[in-house]
Amino acid sequence: MSSTDEVLTSRPTRRGGEITLTFALFATLVAALLPVVRVASPGLWLLGSVVLAALVLGAGFAARRYHLPAIAVSLIEGAVWVAFMTLVFLNETALLWIIPTPETVREVPVIFGQAVEEIMLGAAPLDGSAALSFLIVGAMGLLTIIVDHVVLSARMPLLAAIGIVAVSLIPAIAVPGDVDVSSFVFLAVAILGLLRAETRSREKLPEREAERNVGVPATALGIGAVAIVVAVVMTPLLPPPTFRGGNSFGPGSGVGIDATLQLGDDLRRPQEVEVMRVRTSSATPPYLRATTLSRFEGDVWEPDRKRSVPLENELAFGTVTVDPDIQVTQYTTVIEVANLSTGWLPVPYPAVDVQGLDGSWDAVPYNRTVIAQAGSTQGQSYTVTTDVPRPTLEQIRSLEANVTEARDETSGLPADLPPIIAELAAAVTADATNDYDRLIALQRWFRAGDFEYSLESPVDNGFDGSGAEAVAKFLEVREGYCVHFASAFALMARTLLMPTRVVVGYLPGVPTGDVVESQPVYSVSSRQLHAWPEAYFDGVGWIAFEPTVSLGVPTSFSPASSLPGGSSTPLEATPGATPQPSSTALINPQDQGGHNDAASGSTRESFNPLPALGAVLAILVLLAIPMLARELRNRQYATSARRGDAASAWRMVQDAAIDVSIAVPPSESPRTFASRLVRNHGAPSDPMDVLVSAIERASYAPNGGRHFGSAETVTDAAAAVRAGLLRNAPPSRRALAILAPRSLIIRPGSVYGGTLSANATARVG
Repeated sequence: MSSTDEVLTSRPTRRGGEITLTFALFATLVAALLPVVRVASPGLWLLGSVVLAALVLGAGFAARRYHLPAIAVSLIEGAVWVAFMTLVFLNETALLWIIPTPETVREVPVIFGQAVEEIMLGAAPLDGSAALSFLIVGAMGLLTIIVDHVVLSARMPLLAAIGIVAVSLIPAIAVPGDVDVSSFVFLAVAILGLLRAETRSREKLPEREAERNVGVPATALGIGAVAIVVAVVMTPLLPPPTFRGGNSFGPGSGVGIDATLQLGDDLRRPQEVEVMRVRTSSATPPYLRATTLSRFEGDVWEPDRKRSVPLENELAFGTVTVDPDIQVTQYTTVIEVANLSTGWLPVPYPAVDVQGLDGSWDAVPYNRTVIAQAGSTQGQSYTVTTDVPRPTLEQIRSLEANVTEARDETSGLPADLPPIIAELAAAVTADATNDYDRLIALQRWFRAGDFEYSLESPVDNGFDGSGAEAVAKFLEVREGYCVHFASAFALMARTLLMPTRVVVGYLPGVPTGDVVESQPVYSVSSRQLHAWPEAYFDGVGWIAFEPTVSLGVPTSFSPASSLPGGSSTPLEATPGATPQPSSTALINPQDQGGHNDAASGSTRESFNPLPALGAVLAILVLLAIPMLARELRNRQYATSARRGDAASAWRMVQDAAIDVSIAVPPSESPRTFASRLVRNHGAPSDPMDVLVSAIERASYAPNGGRHFGSAETVTDAAAAVRAGLLRNAPPSRRALAILAPRSLIIRPGSVYGGTLSANATARVG
């Protein structure tokens, strides 16, 4: 062979080889595009991306037929990209629909910003809007130009394959979930095909070299096939990765918050991580809100987009305005963000001041929320001051929720609202005589036991959303999660002419056992992302309710006579005061006032025993107050347990243990705690097993809160365990447990609850 022949054979091969390589590259790009479907709902963006990729690759192939330089090929492909994007998305401002003008160029940043906002504030799968389609289609076109140059001009297919794999991983990182095996196999096979096509498109090797390398392509393909099989088979067997949040403010440094009521995918995340730690001056940790949703036109609840002002502005929040006779109590809450990256700042309600934030933040006076202008929640540590209205039961019952002046978006209902929503609302509240009792009747109806908490049932039954049709289906199936409970409650209340809105945020955390500055520290996890409804009352403002079965704390207000002092007029709120839990909070109003006022009217000069007897009786009544309060609380727990609340039955046992000085530490699991009670303190084993099964299923079972056995059986088991603990306690400890129960002031899992002396009780066995 002459030197001239060798030079000629060193050039690229026949056109057929490049056609095959071009098609292989197109298939690889389509395979990389498929995972985007888990981020954005399939729509015109998918067709546009495929068409643009085909046009760019076709233009590149045509340009190479004329042996144009690589830079010219890329410029031609860029021109095709510009013309296509202009024709499809920006033709109204373009010349001849495809030639961009200055006005066309000015529109690009606006559309890009809209797409970024949809991604930041939305939830997967996002709707395929024009802005989002512009972003995806444009990115697909640019990726095609780049990999076409790398593969067909630079002849570096392995480098292109690495880039394509990296791009295909972005949706999986953005929306964690189960591995899509079919997409993975398709992409892997496409990449192997691309490498094989590029190898075959090269010139023929000299005969001796060809003989030496005849088995190389087959061996490479065999190794690739084995790697695919191993990955598909072994990946499900590997342990899930551990989430590690960072301290940066960039995307991906923590989980996010969905502000569109499409929380299902977030709640179904396979990994639960701690997002925040909270401590507060309140006796209980607060709910933490991110934003509110008021406008509802039938398909979706829309986040409120109201006027915002800089957080440091004096008009950021303003004062909490209530009727003059309603008490307002001030609390401070310290929040430390561990793994949460979002522009919505979780704050308790109603916030009046936020201190300690880094970055630029705005307050929304309308709903007392905080949003980021520059920055993120990740790594933030801040203090929130709240002024919480504390109306008595009598006061809240005297206020109206169906305020005619509040006929705005918080009262709107679609014209085609399914009739079942209004019919059930009227039936459930038929016996109530005021707005508060109507809302309490709705709350009690949802939590009474007919409904079940389920993340999967809405998906299986096709109503995984918050629209009117989804709510109607939820009311028929009676299985769903917080979005369905909150949306149903809000719409049912609106049919009763009460203004409502839905809040997105986090449930109160769980105790960690740590104490900072005499305040217990609570941990909030990603699984506690939550939605709940609020109703507006004239004279007090927005009141939150908790209809979701087995989650959160149901709303209730105490009568004035049960408050400290027994006065119907609340104490005046003192700014900066720290409220303390009171052991008289649950006292029956009829248990007070045991003295005999009639004796004071006697005018006899002889010894009158009535005052002395009255004083003795008063002392006895005072001594009996803790016992009566404990009994009342125990009956309340028993009532809730009979309605299906396993946590109330478990609390009966925890309180009984504290009353006889048995430690109830936060770090001990229910099964370990139960084993200790049976082994060391005489608790009956069979009822204890029933309780453990109930609380474990309520805490961890996928269907949430369903007991093993009937609610009556669980309640009886709790009573049997409580009786067994009292029976096996020493007489002195048993007497104190009855007359001065410690559980009135010591909570299970608190610092004091975890350090009680277990030696004070008799050891059994």
